[in-house]
Amino acid sequence: MELNQDNFEKTVKGSKPVIVDYWAIWCQPCKMIAPIFEAVSKQVAQATFAKVNVDENTQLASDQGIMNIPCIVIYKNGEELDRIIGVQTEQQLKARIMQ
Repeated sequence: MELNQDNFEKTVKGSKPVIVDYWAIWCQPCKMIAPIFEAVSKQVAQATFAKVNVDENTQLASDQGIMNIPCIVIYKNGEELDRIIGVQTEQQLKARIMQ
């Protein structure tokens, strides 16, 4: 799921956790974590997984305090629970999400 300024608030305010990957097409580490993010999304059914292209959604990224990418943020009920910066292994990412 791609998030933008129009659908972000509605998506992250649900009771189901939302895992958001902030990325950019030119970012090599973002390209490295993309298949890992995809794999974990298929393993964790109790959360919604989404992506935000920071180049196309600069205001949204700024509003969320995104300073480095890749940055994965875990939201629940509209509140940020955790922020993961940089490339993670599949096991590391899944463990952080499951906490």
